[in-house]
Amino acid sequence: MKNSFWKNKSVLITGHTGFKGSWLTLILKSLNSKIYGYALDPISKPNFFDDFNLGHYLEEDFRCNILNFRVLFKVVKKIQPQILFHLAAQSSVLESYKNPLSTVLANVMGTANILEICNRVKSLQSVIIVTTDKVYENFETGTSFKEDSKLGGYDVYSSSKAACELLYQGYTKSFFRNRNCNIASVRCGNCIGGGDWTKDRIIKDCVESFSKNKVLNIRNPEAIRPWQHVVEPLFGYVKLAEKLYFKKNKKFVGSWNFGPSKKGLKVIDIAKIGRKIFKSRSKIIIKKSKKFYESKLLFLNSKKAEKNLKWKTLYSNKYALKLTFDWYKQFYNVKKKKYLVNFTFDQIENYKRLH
Repeated sequence: MKNSFWKNKSVLITGHTGFKGSWLTLILKSLNSKIYGYALDPISKPNFFDDFNLGHYLEEDFRCNILNFRVLFKVVKKIQPQILFHLAAQSSVLESYKNPLSTVLANVMGTANILEICNRVKSLQSVIIVTTDKVYENFETGTSFKEDSKLGGYDVYSSSKAACELLYQGYTKSFFRNRNCNIASVRCGNCIGGGDWTKDRIIKDCVESFSKNKVLNIRNPEAIRPWQHVVEPLFGYVKLAEKLYFKKNKKFVGSWNFGPSKKGLKVIDIAKIGRKIFKSRSKIIIKKSKKFYESKLLFLNSKKAEKNLKWKTLYSNKYALKLTFDWYKQFYNVKKKKYLVNFTFDQIENYKRLH
């Protein structure tokens, strides 16, 4: 990844107000890009993006619904971005059980709108469509899914994201074979890191309980996930976007996994590690929920990215957790917003130095 490439590049992020969008904004700022954001107002409280004034790093901050094609098209035509990262989505499995239709609309129609925009706006050279590791048909055998593994999805969130992958494939084959714009879809593991207050996330529940020595209830203690620090896949996306920028690099068009190289940890282990880091007296209580199904085993095979992009995870599960819980300890202890933003930039720069 070349810092010189990204300097002054015009980049649009959809879903920039979310957890990963906030980190991507800071990563691109560290590379001196001109960043634009398009998203709804964040719903979590606290919220990393708005509470810490990350809009300060944007050229313009558009708070609009991605389902409004007319407005989206108008905005993209106005700013004429060269690179687009599409992160806007309804990203919760449990929320998809409660509001399935809104999940399908946000994920499927939102992605369809983005793909149609790419087909019409000629300034775009490189586009990353972010889906999820849950797009694969998962029979919980412990298989590590490759990019060409069968798509599926037990829940509405997973199946809506699998539908996005099919839409991506259809648009790419129909409209972009001989175009200057190269598009890829990306799938990563369960991202952790500072600033994620999304409902029903284990890290959020841990830090809110451990910081106040309150009881932590966990619903799926034996579930194993491909946990990884958020900077790892995001730097993979950025590296891939750089490769896609050049028309001749058609070999980078397609789907890519950016998952951890080692097997994940159980949810109960994450809770115990967090409690130790916080030096908390909290009790951990298991309250299994049978109301909604959630997969217990999920692994990604990322050898394609390792071979062709020279990308691989650099942090162990435990070190990724340490970085994450250290961030939240700073949040609860320091309270100075500028300090915590600088702390985040430091974590980004430390990761860069490993390359």
